[in-house]
Amino acid sequence: MQVKDIMTPDPKFCRVDNNLAEATELMWANNCGALPVMDEEGKVIGMITDRDICIALGTRNQRPSEVHVGEVTEWKLFPCSPQDDIHDALSSMRAWKVRRLPVLNKNGALEGILSLNDAAIHAAKRPGGDLTYQDVADTLKAICEHMPAESRHAAA
Repeated sequence: MQVKDIMTPDPKFCRVDNNLAEATELMWANNCGALPVMDEEGKVIGMITDRDICIALGTRNQRPSEVHVGEVTEWKLFPCSPQDDIHDALSSMRAWKVRRLPVLNKNGALEGILSLNDAAIHAAKRPGGDLTYQDVADTLKAICEHMPAESRHAAA
């Protein structure tokens, strides 16, 4: 099974110059917890999550409309491709401790988002199939494992 078989196609995205109020509205209106962040040329350069927005606003004395996405986005990009094997993508999620991967084609254009939710929903629809609840649970466990504080600082 490939990523393209279960990814969410045509995801919403934001740009570095959008403010956090705009990004939050996009997430709310589209029932998602993360958005790919595009640069001026339309290239995906990062991801912003609802948690990123919450932490940014909780640590600043600014309104969401005053803070740009580019100021708080994590500039580490962990993409996958539509043709990647789903198990390889889940392995990437475990290694990078992320719940969502932007799906980029060979030209770097955004084609979708693969979320842990997509994997869980797909496993539920096809019990005993190529993707199992155990695969999803193992991925979630690896993502959620806490790193010791000194390891977090070294990884940053």
